[in-house]
This record gives sequence, C-alpha cells and structure tokens, in this order.
Amino acid sequence: MIIKERKIPIRILMLEALERRLPLNHSKTGKIKEDLAKRKAGFHGEESLDYYLKKLPQKEYLILNDLRLINEENPFQIDTLIISSRFALILEVKNISGTLFFDTQFNQLIRTLNGEEHGFQDPLSQVQYQKSNLIKWLAKQQIVELPVKYSVIISNPASIIKTSPHTKNVHQCVFHVSELLKRLQSFQDQFEKEILPPKELKKAARLLLKNHISEEINILESYNIDRSELLTGIQCPNCSRFSMKRIKRAWQCPICKTRSKNSHVQALMDYFLLGHRTITNKQLCWFLHLQSSDIAKKILKSMNLPFKGSNKGRIYCLPENFFAQPELLHQLSKVYYQ
Repeated sequence: MIIKERKIPIRILMLEALERRLPLNHSKTGKIKEDLAKRKAGFHGEESLDYYLKKLPQKEYLILNDLRLINEENPFQIDTLIISSRFALILEVKNISGTLFFDTQFNQLIRTLNGEEHGFQDPLSQVQYQKSNLIKWLAKQQIVELPVKYSVIISNPASIIKTSPHTKNVHQCVFHVSELLKRLQSFQDQFEKEILPPKELKKAARLLLKNHISEEINILESYNIDRSELLTGIQCPNCSRFSMKRIKRAWQCPICKTRSKNSHVQALMDYFLLGHRTITNKQLCWFLHLQSSDIAKKILKSMNLPFKGSNKGRIYCLPENFFAQPELLHQLSKVYYQ
C-alpha cells in the first residue's frame, strides 16, 4: 500500500517557473536548463520504479515516497522507503545512461558514455548515510528495532552495471529496476521473523508520514538572481511571448491572436514559486500588467486564496501547506476567472 504518493518535486516546478521568467540571454539560463533536465530525468527514473511498486501485495508492504526526516538537526531524504513486518528497505533511484562503474575503493560512480568518462557522487555512500540516519531516527521514536536494508536502483534498462572483480557486495545492492520484485522476495526469505504486527506496522508508517518535513527552497537565492531580473506579464500558451492583454473577459496575445480565460493562473503560480508568500491587488496589477484594479480584485477572489485585512489593505497569502503539497498548484490551475 502506498502511504505517501510520489509527486512532482517542488524544485522542478520552481526551476520551470524560473526558466520561463528569465530572459533567453540571461547568464544563468544555460545552467538552469541543465539542472532542470537532470532533475526531470531523476524524477522520471523514480516514476519508472512506481510501476513495480504497484505490483507489491498491499497488505504486506507499506510504501513512502520522497520522505524527508530530520535526525538530530540533520535532514535526510529517501527516494522510496518500503516497510514490512520483517524489514525496511531504502531505495535510491538513479536514472543514468551508459556504462556505470561502481568504484568502492574511492567511493565514486564513474559513467562512460560515447567514449567520455564522468564522475558522480557515490550512490552507495548516499544510501548508507540514509540507512544510518533512519536507524537512529527509528530508535529515537522507540520503534522496535527493524532490520534496515538498502538498494541502489538503476532505472535505465540499457545502462550497464560494472564493478571491480574483487568487490563482493555491490551486486547485492545495485541492480536494475526490473529486478526489484525478485530482490524483495529474497529479503522476505532472509527475514522470516515478524517484528512489527500489522497494527504496529501501520502505526510506524503514520509516524513516518507525520514527521515528513518538506524542504524550503529559495530558488532565486540558489542561483543568486534578483527579482528585478525576472520577466513580468502573462505568457502566451501558443507563442510563449509575455504579451497577453486583458480583452473582453479573456486574455489575448496581440501577436498570434491566441485567446485564453485562465492564463493568469500560470502567472500567479510563477509569482509564488519564485519566492513571494503574499500578493496584493497592486502587486497583481504590476505582475500581470493590468490597468484595472477591479479586474485584479475579481481574479484574486476567484483563486480562493486565504487573506488578511480588508478593502485596499487586503493581502492574499499562500495556502498554509503550499510547499508541502505541490498538487495545490494544480488545484489552483483548475480555477479560472469568468
């Protein structure tokens, strides 16, 4: 049973907004595009894992995706945690193409692709760190000692996994995603004793979910970009220019003539994703290039955002769990101003 669903990471949504709102000739555009492509590839790799997770017996395994906990002020994040009555399994997913050489002597991953070598952070060291922290966290929560195993999942089926001939343990914990179900069965055979009865297992899963803490990200600060460098206005969904104007209860691009009723929603999402926590009528007029404060007021009311104050002093705020639940962005996108 999936207790915590996998969702589009908030950092990807922020990077997409930043990519939209930076001028094409900005000095950071290339770096942002590169980082966004890497993170999307990683997320797609994690999604490929979900196909196999859904095949697991729902009563035997509880699954938490993208779990972020804090152990003695040290945050640690787990791509996927599978817990059963007999053991827990941490999965670190890597979507890397080419020939992957796991160098245990120097704790590094070397990828060879098109004749070129590239070094990556050692995923085995990453997942071992996660295991150590999870064991400490479980002990602190006074959860019965549960054996914790870990695996590095290679989601690209065409990738070739290699290691030194004398290395014995890499093949036991690094494998392609298609091997997951078989490896889980081997863990089940290895750990025959039930440690957590069904009620205690569900209690442990609820506790893990309750203690999940979303990462707070200031994406502009991460790239040393000032808000004054961002493009304002509403982007045309057809030609991508920030040119749309409010005409007869809709938005229209004067260049390609595309019309839309809800293009302002994406603009508002960008505004919030790029670091703003509140918005006023005046700020909305500035950001959307609106001339009418009355239209701005109607748009803000249509978005069902929490607010404080009244009349001209009213300030609209982010929903309290906006960053913890990125799907709220999609809920906003279903609302449009008639």
